[in-house]
Amino acid sequence: MSCFPQPHAKRRSPRASSDGITSAVLRLSDGRCIPAKLQAISVTGGLLCLPRPVEPGSRSKARLMFLTRTGSVFGVAEMLTPVSWDLQPFRFVTLHDDDQDRLQGAIQSSLDQSRRADKESRRSQEQIERHRAW
Repeated sequence: MSCFPQPHAKRRSPRASSDGITSAVLRLSDGRCIPAKLQAISVTGGLLCLPRPVEPGSRSKARLMFLTRTGSVFGVAEMLTPVSWDLQPFRFVTLHDDDQDRLQGAIQSSLDQSRRADKESRRSQEQIERHRAW
């Protein structure tokens, strides 16, 4: 099992938005399975789009599974207070080391891809500005 960064750390964990729609599944303690879409993710938690909110709090721990570029990630999550009717944040309570490694790899890959896209965009904009007829 992994240790997680302190919730009141001075620096936030890097976040990655889901590039496309990333499907996820929540299995609640009462056995219900709820399909979800992963909106954002970090090694400490994330944001899910759900058909309807799950009751937040300690009794609402759920098993969460989703796929990343680096493989599937399984963890136990605590559902937090919903931010809207269909968006609900969560924090990881338990995440095994190999799942955490896959998650960190996926987040790093997403951040690297974002940086490359930003750099390309800036380069294209610079070329346009250089060749713009005034």
